[in-house]
Amino acid sequence: MIVIVDYGRGNLFSISQALHVLGVEHSISADPADIAKANGIVLPGVGAFGDAMAALDRAQLVTPLRDAASSGTPMLGICLGMQLLANESSEFGEHRGLGLIPGTVHRLPTGHMRIPNVGWRALQWVTTEIPEAAGTSPDDMVYFVHSYGFNVENPDDVVASTHFNCAGPAAIVKRGAVVGMQFHPEKSAGTGLALIKWFLNGLH
Repeated sequence: MIVIVDYGRGNLFSISQALHVLGVEHSISADPADIAKANGIVLPGVGAFGDAMAALDRAQLVTPLRDAASSGTPMLGICLGMQLLANESSEFGEHRGLGLIPGTVHRLPTGHMRIPNVGWRALQWVTTEIPEAAGTSPDDMVYFVHSYGFNVENPDDVVASTHFNCAGPAAIVKRGAVVGMQFHPEKSAGTGLALIKWFLNGLH
């Protein structure tokens, strides 16, 4: 069973609809026991880093999520959910993250493109293996909405980036069975569904 984590800070309906379109059995839960039994976890997120981590802590979900990742359960963090995979964030103060993929979260660089980064952007793939496996094209676009970016400690954990103000913030990160997508795959039409399906294929 795929579990979408409900801690009051995620776009649950759209993600559930995406999984429904893909024909994937899933549940929405805030129960730590469901996290422990899941064979795949989706961690959504909308809002501020510190507030989201506090909500996970109040729901007693921080340890179950870390334990699930340690045991090899595939986990997909979406948007803020990806940033929560990091060690820490500087958004509105210093906040500890889940620490599943080493790195820090900082505000996007300023430049001619306005912050937040909102809109359809192309992915700059580090490897051709994943887009080929997902059946996506280098020209495909995905939908971003974010003001902060994940600065990954190990470049090998970056699967794809995107162009923003002469920088290349991480768009997809992966370490073991833990995957993060900074954009919203559930709002990125066929390309987003293909990337969710690619993640789900890793469950088998």
